[in-house]
Amino acid sequence: MLIVMKQGATKEKIDGIIKMAEKRGYMARPIPGGDRVSIGILYNKGSVDAGHFLGLAGVKEVIPVTKPYKLVSREVQQDNTIVKIGDAVFGNGSLPVIAGPCAIESEDQALAIAKAVKKAGAQLFRGGAFKPRTSPYSFQGLGRQGLEILAKVRKETGLPVVTEIMDIEHFDMVEEYADLAQIGTRNMQNFSLLKRAGKSSIPVMLKRGMSATLEEWLMAAEYIMEEGNEQVILCERGVRTFVRHSRNTLDLSVILAVKKESHLPVIVDPSHAAGVRDQVMPLAFASSAVGADGLMIEVHHKPEEALSDGAQSLYPVQFELLMEKVNKIHDLTCAAAGEKS
Repeated sequence: MLIVMKQGATKEKIDGIIKMAEKRGYMARPIPGGDRVSIGILYNKGSVDAGHFLGLAGVKEVIPVTKPYKLVSREVQQDNTIVKIGDAVFGNGSLPVIAGPCAIESEDQALAIAKAVKKAGAQLFRGGAFKPRTSPYSFQGLGRQGLEILAKVRKETGLPVVTEIMDIEHFDMVEEYADLAQIGTRNMQNFSLLKRAGKSSIPVMLKRGMSATLEEWLMAAEYIMEEGNEQVILCERGVRTFVRHSRNTLDLSVILAVKKESHLPVIVDPSHAAGVRDQVMPLAFASSAVGADGLMIEVHHKPEEALSDGAQSLYPVQFELLMEKVNKIHDLTCAAAGEKS
């Protein structure tokens, strides 16, 4: 249930409603809005009697929330959540781009790629220090050394850094170095990790599981938000289907569905959806056209020597072309949306 307070309701009135809800055994979560505060009621077993709150000082209306996910739902929060990391803003209609190699392999490699993607217009740098690989014999990442390299990249280029967190054991370490923590597809329903992410001091990017439904994905985000971290970015990276012409099947329709169901920003990773270089740029263009809140692109200056996912990594010159075209598509999409409205 959502209790909508009147415009200008005082802190005392808001606190009074929260105390009343908690006295009845509920959790009450204040949700600031554009011109008024709402209060989400959580942990209720069954329906909540709206009569307990209607007519109380400062209460405008009481709205039932029908979705199993509460805090991520547009029923609870109509305004888009805005996540700001450095100069990048997710959820405000812009199209920030995250770019970099799949894995951090060396300081020279990371800096060379970071300087190239920044020059082309990327606003965040990605690179894996810990790598969840299908084979235990594949490159597993440099660990702390990779994180230290990421910190040097940020210092020398000014780009905020994004890296994947694989388990609770390394979360403190990742928080120390990263500006955005990524929870990968294999960990989308690692509920202990999600709860720890909810206590994090940095924003979290939650990738969709390889076979996850929209509801399962949003419920995973609910775990993070329920613990208190409201800075969550969703990332579509393709789902597993029967096809063999690409690694996964990019579900562009889910972008529209997420925007209808949730206020959280949703970005697209066409690199992992494609698995092959020649599909990445067209999928990025389509993602921009459908209204994604950002992109994450894998780039490598020597992909033939990459220790991870070289086949789907763009060359820097290809990334430069992608940025030029994707921004034009985004501008056209925004212009068309403005004319429609």
